[in-house]
Amino acid sequence: MEPEYILEWFRYGDMDLLSAETLTTHHPVHVELVCFLCQQSAEKYLKGLLIYNGISDPPKIHNLDTLGEMSIPYADRLTDIQKACAVLTRYGVQPRYPHEMEITEQDMAKALDYARQIRDCDPIQRVRQMLTQIK
Repeated sequence: MEPEYILEWFRYGDMDLLSAETLTTHHPVHVELVCFLCQQSAEKYLKGLLIYNGISDPPKIHNLDTLGEMSIPYADRLTDIQKACAVLTRYGVQPRYPHEMEITEQDMAKALDYARQIRDCDPIQRVRQMLTQIK
């Protein structure tokens, strides 16, 4: 797979995370949207990692637990982000509909931390650095 294509997945993850961070400065804060964008960013980082490792068409799912488990054979240190995946998965669909779940600002802060944890995990950062040097 072309390095640029994989880096594009990471850039989209970065855009989602930056959008989430930016939204925290607006009042009132739309905590549901911030949490959704955190989930979306993590999903893109994991799918980029899967594509890098030869899964050219990652499943079109929002379940980060599944995407994380699929990635572990390629990067065993991903077990460190299992809790982040479990929490962020909840925000992939439900916050997009009224009255589906109650999300607090504390939940939002954790979602931002977890999304950053996935972005910054060693396997994803290693692939990103290597591909950036290649292109």
